[in-house]
Amino acid sequence: MRPITASDLMNPEVLTVRDDMSVRDLAAFLIDNEITGAPVEDESGKLVGVVSLVDVAEIAAGEEPPATGRESANPDYFVRDWEDSLSEDDMEGLHIEEENLLVRDIMTPQIFSVEEDARVSDVARMMLDGHVHRVLVTREAKAVGIITTSDLLGLLVEED
Repeated sequence: MRPITASDLMNPEVLTVRDDMSVRDLAAFLIDNEITGAPVEDESGKLVGVVSLVDVAEIAAGEEPPATGRESANPDYFVRDWEDSLSEDDMEGLHIEEENLLVRDIMTPQIFSVEEDARVSDVARMMLDGHVHRVLVTREAKAVGIITTSDLLGLLVEED
């Protein structure tokens, strides 16, 4: 029997944002799609980081974006469900002062990802070791899917 791979389990619908998107547009994108964060791509579609509601809220609260990206930040941009994060009213109430601030200025450059042929056990190990709830599935450095802890739990339930 062939081992289950990331491509077998992944959800191929991944919402991404561009690194040259404005932070204001990012906030609207997150609200409209009811998500807490997204992978960040450059103009060629290559993954370059992740960005979250927390990043947007920090900027709105007047915190300065880090000079070289959020190297030490927790890159798990889906730690909480949408309902546990800022409400739509909260997000719409955020006042982002700097109009020229871009996603690349506030994103976390660290990405947790695997190739499509990665074994599910390797995905689970990455989640445990990285303390993350989502892992991106990539092909040639581009996002082609996402695997969540719920996906892994669903696999366990199916095996029973």
